[in-house]
Amino acid sequence: MERYSRKYTIQFGALIQIIGGALCAGSINVGMFLAGRFIVGWAIGILYTAIPVYQSEMSTPATRGFMVSMHGIMIAIGYLLSSWIGFGVYFITANGSDSSFPWRFPISFQIVPAILLLVGSPRLPFSPRWLVQKGRYEEAKEVLRSLHTLKDSDDHTISNREFDQIRQQTEADLAVKEHTTWYELVRTPGNRKRALIAVFLFWGNQMTGNLVIANYGTIIFASLGMTGYMPLLLLALWIVVSVGGNTICALFLDRFGRRNFMLVGIAGMFAALLGECITQAVSVNNDPNSNIPGKRAAAFFLFLWIAFYSSCQDGTQYVYLAEIYPNYLRGQGTAFGIFNLFIASIVVLVAAPTAFSTIGWRFFIVFIVPTFFYFWIVYFMFPETRLKSLEEIAELFSESVAVHLDEANAEDEKTEGVSMTENVSVSKDGATTKQETV
Repeated sequence: MERYSRKYTIQFGALIQIIGGALCAGSINVGMFLAGRFIVGWAIGILYTAIPVYQSEMSTPATRGFMVSMHGIMIAIGYLLSSWIGFGVYFITANGSDSSFPWRFPISFQIVPAILLLVGSPRLPFSPRWLVQKGRYEEAKEVLRSLHTLKDSDDHTISNREFDQIRQQTEADLAVKEHTTWYELVRTPGNRKRALIAVFLFWGNQMTGNLVIANYGTIIFASLGMTGYMPLLLLALWIVVSVGGNTICALFLDRFGRRNFMLVGIAGMFAALLGECITQAVSVNNDPNSNIPGKRAAAFFLFLWIAFYSSCQDGTQYVYLAEIYPNYLRGQGTAFGIFNLFIASIVVLVAAPTAFSTIGWRFFIVFIVPTFFYFWIVYFMFPETRLKSLEEIAELFSESVAVHLDEANAEDEKTEGVSMTENVSVSKDGATTKQETV
């Protein structure tokens, strides 16, 4: 991503997903299917990492929450399509058909958005921050001007100031990047805090039961006495709520802040999980016709949980991860965060079938306890990044900023008769300092 750009990385991920999806849909044996699934998983990892990075670097401080939250909305829409397609093809199998269409068509449909992304991506500009890192200043200026078309003045004051801030911060960062390895993720105190936040962010969200409910929702609804197509229908409706919640997140995240959204979301999910655990404990048994009100209450708490998760956590996690890392480390840092997302997902998803069959409703206690501690971790550890430029967020991690956006000078705004130069130095702990001489 750092070498070939965010744009080309996204295109590569889309191409890989098309190949993997085609292999899955056209599989003639288990080995071919597993190979296709492996390739699709690789593509998802690439896209999950590159897209939030690209979105964050193409956004202004005032719109970054909205823009990156679109990532969460699109993921939710993907789940929505898959759930309703699955609901539709259920009736083919329910009628006794032995056709392979009910499983080949849903799997092949993943190729459609990948093709749309690949075909439309040539129109996407390169990230201005990546262009500055590569010394392509004029291209970066043009991209920034196109992003500020509505608010910029005729002399491009706003875009020029942002360019100047990006350039000066990049010059400071490049002194660090010359020696950057993966060890840089934990080398300095600021980066160690970022790494811990990335770990807690994605492990915390997964330990609230996110993917367990999403992937085993039909089993959960069936345990509440739902039969026939009802578990599939309820899960599809559950995901409809997710799309609405992610839309709320995108619309209001920049207004109320990342930290406030996360705290409200975690508190709401904790209450919903507690209610789910209690109602399942008193209502779930071998008689589907017993304690119907209790089972309906349990279904309600599942919908309440996704309302809080989707509106406060789902999109926010991608926004926050892409924001906290400096330009020179954003690609690696985001990859590290997504790595934790996938590892946490594997742990809870592998454990879920056995847990549901052996301890039943008690499995929700496994999510309630971490969610309680997750709230306090966010409260004491996660700084607010709202309305700050990506370069200025470094201050939240006790690192210096080359220049603030409101102090940045465009190249043509230098003081007359005064020649000013800047010497950027980097200390052993990675902190940058700036000296100005006249």
